[in-house]
Amino acid sequence: MSARRRAFAFCAAAAITAALAACGGHALVAGMERDAPRVIVSPWQSHEVCAELAPQERLDYRFTSSAPVSFAIAYDDGKAVLMPVVQDHATAGSGIYEAPFAKRYCLEWEAGPPGAILAYRVIVRPRPR
Repeated sequence: MSARRRAFAFCAAAAITAALAACGGHALVAGMERDAPRVIVSPWQSHEVCAELAPQERLDYRFTSSAPVSFAIAYDDGKAVLMPVVQDHATAGSGIYEAPFAKRYCLEWEAGPPGAILAYRVIVRPRPR
């Protein structure tokens, strides 16, 4: 990994740590959804949505962006921030992420120099019966 890439990874981890800390009491839980048709993200800023998940609950997500963004799903594991899903330079994405353990998981979109207009939908699906 190049020095530039390591520096970016460190900065991204620091930004996500701050986002996880700021992801206050409005976390989604099983059965809830958040639909945001137009979110303006200023240059070099980020937008996040968090969910409190139990094991096997799933984040069903999709998004589009007017400009490339860095997208991640992250959670705090003690002293480390783990990012099981990462997409760089994305203008669209979708997926279903199943939580391996009970944690607060945050989806974060970070804009580059032009900023971005983001549209997304996140649904927290309960664990299968």
